[in-house]
Amino acid sequence: MLQLMNLRSFFCLLVVALSLVGCASPPQGGGRDIEGPSATSPRSPAEERNAADLVVHAMGFVGVPYRLGGNSAQTGFDCSGFVKAVFEQTRGVALPRRADEQAATTQVIDRQDLQPGDLVFFNTLRRAYSHVGIYVGDGRFIHSPRAGAEVRVESMQGRYWARRFDGARRVMASTGSAQTGY
Repeated sequence: MLQLMNLRSFFCLLVVALSLVGCASPPQGGGRDIEGPSATSPRSPAEERNAADLVVHAMGFVGVPYRLGGNSAQTGFDCSGFVKAVFEQTRGVALPRRADEQAATTQVIDRQDLQPGDLVFFNTLRRAYSHVGIYVGDGRFIHSPRAGAEVRVESMQGRYWARRFDGARRVMASTGSAQTGY
């Protein structure tokens, strides 16, 4: 149990450090997100802790295999199943099951306003918002990428992801649903 607490503390410190670095140098590259209301107000200390806990919890799933339609660590995750499970387990928020539905029920934010715990969306299947991950800071996100792969952290600046970036969203504290903006 002590090792788990030390690992959790390490990840919390890592998330805080990465988010501070991310504030100093916002991700570059043009997102294709459309205009809409923006959630740019600073987070409270409690919201910062919740975001750190969410990211640490998500990191605990690194290595879990991808499974189409999967929504648990025992059977595997697809991208939206992973995001849904992390938010339910850490915040008690019931997000919709599909990535495009998650995009439609969360608050639009500008790419430069990304903070750990925000959602990032990509067009990977020739349709908008077909892939989702959780932003962890420093231009990186955690996700369940594809069949044959496992939950992992990747850079949003990599050529593949930079070209497919569709937008960023924030899950609002109240219920997980907010104004739609796409």
